[in-house]
Amino acid sequence: MNRRTLAFYAGCVATAWSLTWAPSLRAADAREVDIVVYSGVPCGIAASITAAREGAKVLLIEPTKHVGGLSTSGINTAESEHMLKWTIGGFADEFYRQLGKHYGTNQPEYFFESSVAEKVYLDMLKEAQVEVLYGASVETVTKDGPKITGITLTDGAKLTAKVFVDAGYEGDLMARAGVKYAVGRESKAEFGEEAAGIRFDKVSRKARTVDTEGKLLPGISAWAKDLKEGDAHRAPMNYNFRLTVAKDPALQVPIPAPKHYDASRYALLAGWLRNQTAQGLPVKLKDIVDPYKRRNGKFELNNKQSAIYSMGHFGGQFDWPDASYAKRARIYEDHLDYTLGLLHFLAQDESVPANVQAEMKAMGLHKDEFADNGHLPYQLYVREARRMRGVYVMKQQDVQTDRRKPDSIGMSSHFIDSHHVQRVALNENEFVNEGRIWRMGYANQIPYRSLTPLPEECRNLLVPGAASYTHVAFCTLRLESVWMITGHAAGIAAAMAVKGDGDIHHVDVSALQDKLRAQKQVVDFIPGMPEKCEHLNGPPEF
Repeated sequence: MNRRTLAFYAGCVATAWSLTWAPSLRAADAREVDIVVYSGVPCGIAASITAAREGAKVLLIEPTKHVGGLSTSGINTAESEHMLKWTIGGFADEFYRQLGKHYGTNQPEYFFESSVAEKVYLDMLKEAQVEVLYGASVETVTKDGPKITGITLTDGAKLTAKVFVDAGYEGDLMARAGVKYAVGRESKAEFGEEAAGIRFDKVSRKARTVDTEGKLLPGISAWAKDLKEGDAHRAPMNYNFRLTVAKDPALQVPIPAPKHYDASRYALLAGWLRNQTAQGLPVKLKDIVDPYKRRNGKFELNNKQSAIYSMGHFGGQFDWPDASYAKRARIYEDHLDYTLGLLHFLAQDESVPANVQAEMKAMGLHKDEFADNGHLPYQLYVREARRMRGVYVMKQQDVQTDRRKPDSIGMSSHFIDSHHVQRVALNENEFVNEGRIWRMGYANQIPYRSLTPLPEECRNLLVPGAASYTHVAFCTLRLESVWMITGHAAGIAAAMAVKGDGDIHHVDVSALQDKLRAQKQVVDFIPGMPEKCEHLNGPPEF
């Protein structure tokens, strides 16, 4: 297991965290604080800082060696290009304004650099005097009835608190606390959601889908005849790495070869490229990988939705949400091999047109990012994993039509945006992508109830990350900017619960809303402000 794996998941091998860069409690140590916040992603940072500002003693647990989640691992945008900016307030707005101070603009900056985002987050945590514990994951949770009494980490450390906040992408603390959750995609019938369930693209793709023995090629998950439109499906949308690259040779380090390279993984792409060449159709690198231009000579690579083949490892994400830490480490390595292998393939394989090879060879990793991790992002982009089944489940209707909630603690406005889940074969020479959703974004209120487990399951846990949303609705929540909004609310609610009886269900929601408004969180609709993202350009709804 290499250093990159260890940097990503602490829980897979406990002894790995004796490394000097991963400070943690000794196994024999025990700590008691007011609030334990699990996961130093932006949501968790927001919860930790806002709770600490209320006078609570907070311990933030970050399983890796870097805070910031994907904001410090390659996603260098607030995603505001698909949102109504007026809905971004509170701690989220404060963070983007701090970025503006760094860049000398003195206004919110929604496009940034991973290293700068990490510096800003660390400065904010230090100013709020939040202690961060790096390098261990939650192993077990102990409860007395519906109350969490403590957690044990993978290094043996034991922590007790009055209130716990699970801000993580996967909801690991929530799951270990016995709180009900969903994984994958609900059927259309379960909640009456028009966009739910299995969804085949309207346009199929021409490419060989089977090998010489009739077996499905790598990257093809199933036959379309075995799936039914609108049915539930166990898998979330695909994951990928958000690499930071440079085109200027002076800013580059070489893109490393994968640990395990297998050109057959890209047979589907090779077949398509040969078909394009045979038909005299041009191919450019941006048809497969489209770099987003960012600051200071940096470009961000992401999965390209319309591509025949791209950065998303379709099918590779299926088992991640409920996997053990050790299995996640293997899935992580597989995604890394897939990603580096794809870039190696584009630069070297004989099926790739010369102009595409040249474009790929001219690109390198940016030398100023992720220097302690081989210039590769620290985290895999886990777009979606577990989702709690809490007091209220947010549905498609709640983010499009029934958008007003009496217990609002913040707002979202992002498009309903689900990347594809898988490729499925229609026949031996044709396949279709499955799982894409793209729907207009509307300002919608996020209810406090969607952050709270059922009271009979847990009474001192808030879940602002893997919140109580269906897959379709979750597509409007799964942005770091929005997660900072839910984290802000969870931090204030947790601090209020600490001052009370510790029961997050007994928090005075009206008082919570007043506090959030005073802290410039956008809780309410604002008369005269647009409620629909119709001014934004983008592909047609699907």
